Amino acid sequence: MLTFDRVFKRYPDAGDALSDVSFHLDKGEMRYLTGHSGAGKSTLLKLIAMIERSSRGQLLVDGQNLGQMRDRQIPFLRRKLGLIFQDYKLLFDRTVFDNVALPLLVTGMGQYEIARRVRAALDKVGLLGKENKYPLALSGGEQQRIGIARAVVNKPAIILADEPTGNLDPELSAEIMHLFEQFKQVGVTVLIATHDIELISRFDHKILQLEHGRLINQHA
Repeated sequence: MLTFDRVFKRYPDAGDALSDVSFHLDKGEMRYLTGHSGAGKSTLLKLIAMIERSSRGQLLVDGQNLGQMRDRQIPFLRRKLGLIFQDYKLLFDRTVFDNVALPLLVTGMGQYEIARRVRAALDKVGLLGKENKYPLALSGGEQQRIGIARAVVNKPAIILADEPTGNLDPELSAEIMHLFEQFKQVGVTVLIATHDIELISRFDHKILQLEHGRLINQHA
């Protein structure tokens, strides 16, 4: 489902952000990506989402070689991905429903199917009944759940989460991780970048550890 084969990312003024990174995730596999601040975690996720392009090496997503992908193909790739961010990236002047519906609106989906999918996604994250509220009326944990619902509303094959529990207390963080477990169980591939080693030690998934852009460890 997701393969890095000796991937590098170099910035002209800053050198290599990623160096010789290789790993593979199968369909329905969940892993954590750890490392110090600046280790390359966010850069790695950006390469998968084609927010950045790799400098060398081969990167495959669902059999597609991203190095050969044209710019016009990128929106179709992103429909396979659910992206979740630490700062939520919600539109605070839109309702919960409208925030979650955004990925579907850009595809031209009909209103009936949008409403059905949005409510199903909100139900999955425990927010059904709050679709007409605005994000600022909800707690930080609920706002992160809006972001998760928006990421999964288009039924992605892969979820990429960048420090999704960074702003949450330990109890809420554990709840969010349990949500990711549920998506894994239905065949979604999940890759979570996090520095919270204490939290992820409670869950039985392999860890990819980055240090100065190099993958130094892959362990359970």
